[in-house]
Amino acid sequence: MQNRRQFLLAGSMLALSRMLSAAPVANVFEVQRTDAEWRRLLTGMQYEVLRRGATERAFTSPLNDEHRSGQFSCAGCQLPLFSSKTKFDSGTGWPSFYAPLERAVVNVTDTTFGMLRTEVQCRRCGGHLGHVFDDGPRPTGLRYCMNGVAMNFTPGKA
Repeated sequence: MQNRRQFLLAGSMLALSRMLSAAPVANVFEVQRTDAEWRRLLTGMQYEVLRRGATERAFTSPLNDEHRSGQFSCAGCQLPLFSSKTKFDSGTGWPSFYAPLERAVVNVTDTTFGMLRTEVQCRRCGGHLGHVFDDGPRPTGLRYCMNGVAMNFTPGKA
């Protein structure tokens, strides 16, 4: 009986040590500002979404109806995030894309509201952009559901 307990305890300790060693380290972002600096640079709603993880109301962003060729960039640090070529109408009320630009975003596990979701953040400043879901169109099958207020649009080459 003692050997079985020792075996289970050792196995549990090994599993715990592997989990801890694989735990993500907090991201250190290229663009870092104080809370006061972010408040000065962003509008009230941009601050709430980008820095506090809020969500804008559905169907309120003009970017939801933006259909010109161009790029969508982070409202916090201007990093290009999405091409208009990957934008589609998801019917959800938020600008949706099936793929970000290369090295534009990072995904983080989000367990708020008792749900397991994947949060999408700007790679450069860590701003909250929205969430990604696996119910999008081809070719990726993903739906990057973004807060329009967290982005700026620049028309032109996509």
